Parts: sequence; C-alpha cells; structure tokens
Amino acid sequence: MIVSMQDKGEALLSKCSKGFKSLVRRKQVDSVHVRREGHQLARKLTALDLTAIGVGTTIGAGVYVLVGTVAREHTGPALTVSFLIAGLAAALSAFCYAELASRCPSAGSAYHYAYICIGESVAWLIGWSLILEYTIGGAAIARGISPNIALFLGGEGNLPAFLVRHTIPQLGVVVDPCAAILVLIVTFLLCAGIKESSLVQTIVTTANVCAMLFIIVAGGYLACKTGWVGYELHGRFFPFGLNGMLAGSAIVFFSYIGFDAVTGAAEETKRPLRDLPLGIGMTLTLCCILYMLVSVVIVGLVPYYALNPDTPISSAFSANGMQWAAYIVTAGAVTALCASLMGSLLPQPRLLMAMARDGLLPAFFSDISTRTQVPVKSTVTTGMLAAVLAFFMDVSELSGMVSVGTLLAFTVVAISILILRYAPPEEVPLPSSLQQFIDSVRKQLDDDSQSMERKEFNDADIVEQRPSQSEYGEASIQYPLIEKQFCEEKQNPRRRRNIAIWNIALFCIGVLVLTSAASVEYLPSLGAVGAAILLCSLVVLACLNQDEARHSFGHTGGFLCPFVPFLPAACILINSYLLMSLGVGTWIRVSIWLIMGALVYISYGWRHSSLTNAVYVPMAYLDHIYRASSSHQV
Repeated sequence: MIVSMQDKGEALLSKCSKGFKSLVRRKQVDSVHVRREGHQLARKLTALDLTAIGVGTTIGAGVYVLVGTVAREHTGPALTVSFLIAGLAAALSAFCYAELASRCPSAGSAYHYAYICIGESVAWLIGWSLILEYTIGGAAIARGISPNIALFLGGEGNLPAFLVRHTIPQLGVVVDPCAAILVLIVTFLLCAGIKESSLVQTIVTTANVCAMLFIIVAGGYLACKTGWVGYELHGRFFPFGLNGMLAGSAIVFFSYIGFDAVTGAAEETKRPLRDLPLGIGMTLTLCCILYMLVSVVIVGLVPYYALNPDTPISSAFSANGMQWAAYIVTAGAVTALCASLMGSLLPQPRLLMAMARDGLLPAFFSDISTRTQVPVKSTVTTGMLAAVLAFFMDVSELSGMVSVGTLLAFTVVAISILILRYAPPEEVPLPSSLQQFIDSVRKQLDDDSQSMERKEFNDADIVEQRPSQSEYGEASIQYPLIEKQFCEEKQNPRRRRNIAIWNIALFCIGVLVLTSAASVEYLPSLGAVGAAILLCSLVVLACLNQDEARHSFGHTGGFLCPFVPFLPAACILINSYLLMSLGVGTWIRVSIWLIMGALVYISYGWRHSSLTNAVYVPMAYLDHIYRASSSHQV
C-alpha cells in the first residue's frame, strides 16, 4: 500500500511537472525553416504602406480634443514639451518592437514575440488582451464617427434617417446604425486584399495629415499676425510646474499608441528586415512632429486657460475670425477616426490567424482566401463582432481596457528583448513527424563527439608519456587538469545564463513592487525595497556579457535595439507605472476578461496546442535535421 501511494505521488508530481512545462513551452521563429502550404499571406506592402497604416492608426480624433483638456488642466504652454517627452517614452517601445519585428517577421505581433521568448501561457494572455483591445477599440472609434459626421453636416437633423442614433425604449439602449455600417464597410475593404485596403488607408491618412498641416500653417500665420498671445504670460511657461508637465506627458502618451499596428502586417511586407523598422520609426517620428507643431500653434493662438475643452482647435480659429476653418478641422477628425478604425480592425484577424496556426484557437480562424490572400473568415468574424458592439453598446466606459492590452504588450515586448539578448532559447520544437531524422542526426553528432573525445584522450596519453619534468623542472600537464579546465569553460556560459535569467526575473519583481508602491502614497518603504531590487538586478545585467547565440536567433541582419539592458528596462518601468495608474474599475473588468481567457486556454488551447507532441532539440541540431529531411524528400 505504501508503494502504491508512492507511485501515485510520483505520477501526480510527473503530471504537475509536465503541466508547468507546457505553460512555458516556446515555439521557434516562424518562416525561418517553417514553410506553410496554403497558409501564405500576400507580401505586397512597402515601407510607405506601413507608415500609412501606422500613422492612420496612431493619429485619432483624440488629438483634436486632447490639446485643449491637457493644456488647460496640466501643462499650460508646456504642452509641446509633454508631447516630446511622451514621444521619447513611446520610442523606447518602438525600438524593442523594431528589433523583434525584423528578427521574427510573422503575424501576431506581441503575441508571437512572447510565444518565442517567454512561453505559451504568457503569449496566450497577451493575445487574449489584444483581442479585447482591437474589438473594443474598433467599436469605440466607430461610435465616435457619427457625431463628427453630424457636426460636419450641421447637426443630426441633416443626417439620413437610417443613420441617426435613436433609443430603443424597451431596452433603454442607444443604437448607432452609422457606426455599425462603417465597421461593415471597413471589413469589406479588408477582405478585398491587403494592397487594396492599404491604398484606401493611405488616401484617408493623407487627408488627415493635410488637415493637420492646414491647422499648422493657417494657425501659424494667424499667430504671427496676433503676436503669439498664448505665450505672453510673463515667464509662466510651466504654470502647473514640472509635475503638471509630467502628468500631461502620461496622458498624451496614449495618443502614440497605434504604431504597433505596423508589426501586425509583418507577414505581408515585401522586405520585412528593412521595411518594418523603417515603418515603425517613420510612424512615430511623423506623429511626434505633427503633435508638437499642432500644440505649438493652438497654445500660441489662444491662452491655455481660454481654450475650449471640447473643441479647442475650431474655437481657436473662430476666435480669430476663421469660423469656416471648423469644417476642415471636423473633416480632419472624421478622416482620423476612419483611418484609426481601419488600423484597429486590420491586426486582429491576423492575430487570430496566428493563434489558430499554433492550435490555441480553432483552425477556422487560420483559413486564408486563395483569391485575396487574406484571412477572410477571421476578418468577417471580427468585423461582425465589432459592428454588433458599435451598434448596441456605448463602449466609452470600457476604453480604459484598450490601454491595458497595449501597455501589457509593450511591457512583454521589452522583457522579450532582455531574454533574447541574455538567455535566448537553447532548444526549438520540431514536429514528431521528424523523429527519425532527429534520431539520425543526434546519433551522427554523438558519434562525431565521441570520436573527438577519443582523439583528445589519446592526445592526453601522449602528453602523459612524456618526461614528468621539463627542462625547467616544472611538472608536466596531466589530463585531469585539462579536463577540469575544459569543464569550467563549458560551465561558465551556463552559469552566466542562469544569473541573467534570475536577474531579469528580479528586475521585473522590483518594477512591480516599485510601481505598486508609487500608486499607493502611504507605502514609501516598499517603494525603496522595489527600487533597490530593480537597481541591483539592472547593474548585474549591465555587467554580464550578452549571449553569443543572439547573433543567430531568428532572421539576422536586421535592426538591433540600442542601449540594452537600459533601454528595455526604462520601457518596462514606464509602461508598468502607466498600468498601475489605471483605475481600479478598469482592472476589475480586465481581470474578468483575463480569467475568461484562462478558462478558454485550459479547456481548449492547452490541449490543442501544436507543441503538445513536439520534440525539442538543441539549436545546433536544427540545420542538420532540416537538411536531412530535405534530402530525404528529394
């Protein structure tokens, strides 16, 4: 009976160990060796197309309102500085995205990077969070378009009757037919093909940028005529102090969210190693310049305390006798929202496709149209869901959940950079169908290794057979000493790797403790502990050499993130602080969504993962195995 209980305990322990390993199992970089038949997207996008997608997704209508509220309540004339600081903070994430996008140019964006560098469970949670972000974000943007169209036409009374919002008395729900129709139109465009939809995106984004250029040029001309009255405040450039300016930076940081949509189209880019980093960099640079110039002009036209919080730009032009400019500003807001809607609905079908390829979602989502070469089924599904939400629900209260998904993705991408540089995956999964080639290559390499060991042993015997004293009277080198030195050299990389892994984990713990304490004012001692852990682990990482295997990880020759580990560390810290600063209500809603995701993963994804029966082999074996497999097929 004791033996039976011991066997049961060992079996339970084995199951727990297997379950934990399945949570952290990692896949290899797609498209390095993997070639999927029937699952290829069309590679038609250039750096210009990616820039149009990124700028269109990033510059929403919020900037047309944001300049008024932030300048009035937080920054004053220093709004431009806040936009600059927020742009630099966003650039930290952009650098991390640029390296991973060029190394791993496949659909899925942050989900794909987390699956390769961290593990399946974290990748699932990121993918599940991004599904929520894209769905709610698309519905919220669509609900914001119809009021702007009505404003452009002179009021809701001028809209066609079938587009006007109305209330269902029995349910007390305000339905928005215009929002739902716009979502369906965008869905149709996305199903037509990536090149066609990117062309429409480029046209709409160009119209939005032209509206912003009009604001900058015409507003600058008016400000020069009036003497830049908004800055005549007798040295009060920072009326709310440094804290106010930094608080403004935290708010306007969210106006830079959207550049990551570029990586969602990685698998459809002609030259991903060059164009993906270029598209990300051009997107962020152009958005930062436009934001700063618009803020300079608007705050210069009207004193910050006199800005209209709802329509700051239109009111600023009206105050200077250009009432007609409101039409151009409103047209710019409408085009900005339309471009953002397309940018929000573009990455989600590709994310679902990537998760379905990995077996975490049903294979239905991985189907690609042979005619248009886009995931039509995923696109229609997500479009219909977003249209229903836009029609029935006022999702403005859920907009904070969009920020959680984005900031979680930014944080995980930065952590992935640290893992890639200091502890890249040593083993990669291969399908069990290659088992015979794996065994063959492993046997061949083991035989070669044994031959080398025998040769070294014979060489050592020759050394031992020589006189035990040299002409200088020193003892000869014995084989055990050679073996000891050789083993130490072999163990040093392993020791360095373990130290790096532990310090990356400690750094993340320190960031979590510090940001949690910063969000609760009465825990300064806990913040000091977190800061100490953070700094010590960062210093250790900075002193360690980066892993040599990083040079051969994924696609080589692309963009490399500079200033590692400091740049990713700053990125993790900033994004974690912004996550902790979100409201309790937002976190409760996000937690419910994540718990639902965990249940879906346990009930379906964990069991159907493509890595369930995968065989893990060392990276050094990979090329040999694929060569053996290719020669056998020939």
